[in-house]
Amino acid sequence: MIKKFDKKDEESGSGSNPFQHLEKSAVLQEARIFNETPINPRRCLHILTKIIYLLNQGEHFGTTEATEAFFAMTRLFQSNDQTLRRMCYLTIKEMANISEDVIIVTSSLTKDMTGKEDVYRGPAIRALCRITDTTMLQAIERYMKQAIVDKVPSVSSSALVSSLHMVKMSYDVVKRWVNEAQEAASSDNIMVQYHALGLLYHLRKNDRLAVSKMLNKFTKSGLKSPFAYCMLIRIASKLLEETEGGHDSPLFDFIESCLRNKNEMVVYEAASAIVHMPTCSARELAPAVSVLQLFCSSPKAALRYAAVRTLNKVAMKHPSAVTACNLDLENLITDSNRSIATLAITTLLKTGSESSVDRLMKQISSFVSEISDEFKVVVVQAISSLCQKYPRKHSVMMNFLSNMLRDDGGFEYKRAIVDCIIGIIEENPESKETGLAHLCEFIEDCEHTVLATKILHLLGKEGPRTPAPSKYIRFIFNRVVLESEAVRAAAVSALAKFGAQNDDLLPSVLVLMQRCMMDSDDEVRDRATFYMNVLQQKQKALNAAYIFNGLSVSVPGLEKSLHQYTLDPSERPFDMKSVPLATTPISEQKSATSKMPEKMAPSRQDIYQEQLAAILEFQGLGPLFKSSEAVQLTEAETEYVVRCVKHTFAQHMVFQFDCGGVTVCVCVCVSQVGV
Repeated sequence: MIKKFDKKDEESGSGSNPFQHLEKSAVLQEARIFNETPINPRRCLHILTKIIYLLNQGEHFGTTEATEAFFAMTRLFQSNDQTLRRMCYLTIKEMANISEDVIIVTSSLTKDMTGKEDVYRGPAIRALCRITDTTMLQAIERYMKQAIVDKVPSVSSSALVSSLHMVKMSYDVVKRWVNEAQEAASSDNIMVQYHALGLLYHLRKNDRLAVSKMLNKFTKSGLKSPFAYCMLIRIASKLLEETEGGHDSPLFDFIESCLRNKNEMVVYEAASAIVHMPTCSARELAPAVSVLQLFCSSPKAALRYAAVRTLNKVAMKHPSAVTACNLDLENLITDSNRSIATLAITTLLKTGSESSVDRLMKQISSFVSEISDEFKVVVVQAISSLCQKYPRKHSVMMNFLSNMLRDDGGFEYKRAIVDCIIGIIEENPESKETGLAHLCEFIEDCEHTVLATKILHLLGKEGPRTPAPSKYIRFIFNRVVLESEAVRAAAVSALAKFGAQNDDLLPSVLVLMQRCMMDSDDEVRDRATFYMNVLQQKQKALNAAYIFNGLSVSVPGLEKSLHQYTLDPSERPFDMKSVPLATTPISEQKSATSKMPEKMAPSRQDIYQEQLAAILEFQGLGPLFKSSEAVQLTEAETEYVVRCVKHTFAQHMVFQFDCGGVTVCVCVCVSQVGV
């Protein structure tokens, strides 16, 4: 029976998922049907599907519930329905970790694994290996060896993949199956050969000499499977990186020879491997780039995308090597696939000449509105790097970025543009006024608090030093009138900087500060009152200390130090010199705080401070200045791994030694040892 949906149902999405409102208790109640005789395959199949759906949706099954459902399901092995039997195998794999005594189906699975029905054998092997533990593995070892060299490809592949999973559980047992895996590696079936090679590599990957011998064997004898060739290329490139082999190595010659393979997948894998080698020069990259250039004109969209994406990565390190592909990349700008067009234009931005910038900007503007924010960010980043390369073209790129700012987009997209414009302003003084004008226009309609505060901080820093600073006052004070508390506070700080640097604007700024002192938010009122009193003194030293420079300490560190001071009262006043210096500017910390209204996650140093303060003997050491990275004192392969972390205090050094689950701390007084 076909159920028809009207237009409202289709729009609301109802009917698209028949299992949308399933309840676990109702499904488990239905599972009692498994015990009925005769077995109804169709109904049982539907119930098993519901159970698997709930498991994959993350529904929690208790051990008792899962075990009862599993035992009821085992009766379904009496049915000869092929679809139901294969669904049973799938359910066994899903419930293996939550049900008890799943091992009772071992005999049934072994029977299916060695039976005459090929359609059962492969899934039965996968299910059996999922529930087998190390104690039972030897009991099925003979069957697994036979299955690996089975003439039926699906059975052989199932056995090889299951063996690969069992390597983690019992390496020594699976290692005895190497001869069978080598025989499977000579199979005519491409998937069997691929899986056999994967198993052989994982059995030998810790022995570099054995891996090298395996590579020599298969590179000389050749393979029929393109998947196996791709794996060989990856193994060879990894071995080249570990041994620091150059282009004179036979392994590099093998990878380069794969560029002439008949299969496009193998050719691309070889080109990608050469491109990603850290030691390759532009001359050694030439054969790979030539292959990728041919793929740019391929009728297959997947190949064009792969080629232009890889060329984009090459252009980051070796732009000169990609210059020969510029004509092909320009043809891809009009590609129907917008992802390909975006990557093509960003690659051209990295490799193009100064004379081609204007033409490229016009081509970008024609399609930038059609792509997603993710690709727009890529374009903006490419424009940023291009502006650093050709600073004289800042006006063209600045106009393009300002147009992008007016378009709709998410936070990450807008932040990328703002960061790009700020970067251009900092790198190129000639673009300062133009860039500030674009940013002032943007904050008039900016919905993102983080971006508004960042731009206001920039206006306060750069605006007073422009030829006409008064024109920025209106934009800043508008934020005090219209925006949220965080933005209003940032606007007050920016206004104070204008009054401190420009005597002509000081009276007007003081009037605006008086208005800000009546704000509804206490942070805004406090800032306005503070800056009002400082500006009225008309002293450059006060302005420099309290308006321009501000605090240079770590805000989380200051909070920790103040908290520690309140816990341990003292007659001595709180000393700001005991607070560690900030690693990032205060403005960036505030913008990060406003970006995430939830509680800031503690840093690694703050965690160490809390852990050390909890130890009675270390409570008198004062605030923690710095903690080093953990240093390995033993080899990673040894039975006991020891690491050391060095904590620096004002007069003491604490060495923290971690050995397994045990931590030992040793304190050394710096003044006593004469350091």
